[in-house]
Amino acid sequence: MKSKSKLAKKRRRFVILMLLPSIIFPLIFTYYPMVRGSMMAFQNYNLMNLKNVQWIGLDNFKNLLKPSIANSFPLTVMNTVKWVVISLFFQFTIGFAMALLLKKKFKGSNIYQGLIFFPWAVSGFIIGIMWRWMYNGTSGVFNDILVNKLHILSQPVGWLADKHIALYACIIANIWYGIPYFTIMITAALRGVSEDLYGAASVDGANALQKFIHITVPSIKSVLLLTVLLRVIWIFNFPDLIYSLTQGGPAGSSNIITSYMMQLVQSLDYGMASAVGVLCILFLVIFAGIYLAVTKYTEEN
Repeated sequence: MKSKSKLAKKRRRFVILMLLPSIIFPLIFTYYPMVRGSMMAFQNYNLMNLKNVQWIGLDNFKNLLKPSIANSFPLTVMNTVKWVVISLFFQFTIGFAMALLLKKKFKGSNIYQGLIFFPWAVSGFIIGIMWRWMYNGTSGVFNDILVNKLHILSQPVGWLADKHIALYACIIANIWYGIPYFTIMITAALRGVSEDLYGAASVDGANALQKFIHITVPSIKSVLLLTVLLRVIWIFNFPDLIYSLTQGGPAGSSNIITSYMMQLVQSLDYGMASAVGVLCILFLVIFAGIYLAVTKYTEEN
């Protein structure tokens, strides 16, 4: 009996030792920085003046939300809404259309799939550099086509230098980057829909649009809903592309919340940056709750 109890204790110790790394590493590298950063949001924590760090309550949040000429956060919030909504709409629409084309195999479909999936295999920062070359005001491919080939423009446009169009130029690049996500997910969902349903609908005289509305969409609605919700979180939390294209410029006109936070970190104002980070966490927690609720709902159905 003693030997058995000793063996059981050794096993428990072994299990605890194996679990320790999975407990310690998240505590050190995830939860501690999160708690420490949240505390900084209520301090005037600036690396240029560490001797004067004090608790200031909600002052950082008040300064962020206070509209003024010097404060670009309200503009950044509006940019973030545009960034998410416009990107999501076109990524979903174009991705859905491409998924419908990929539903059935055809000659050259493998090459077609490879071309569509290519952006998803490349990092956002590299994609940003590539699009920055194409947007170049003097030697970019877009200006060359529109000015010299199609003669639509009389002179080159500074796509990333104009504060009125810089954000939309970034959104176009993000749309191209995110289309493969929806194409991959929706294609997989479409191939799970039984062809017998379409055959029965054809017998009943249904046309292509009726099949799409009454068979295709209802059959994959759970996948559509979950992919859209998940993509909202990813687009919101994706400053790589904007930062590599414009770094939020000109004059903050293309900043989204996460790229704005990166700029505050670079300016060494960790208190304000942490306040922005706390607002981001609150948004993501709310949206994650919606995602989990929808997931439970779709599983029950």
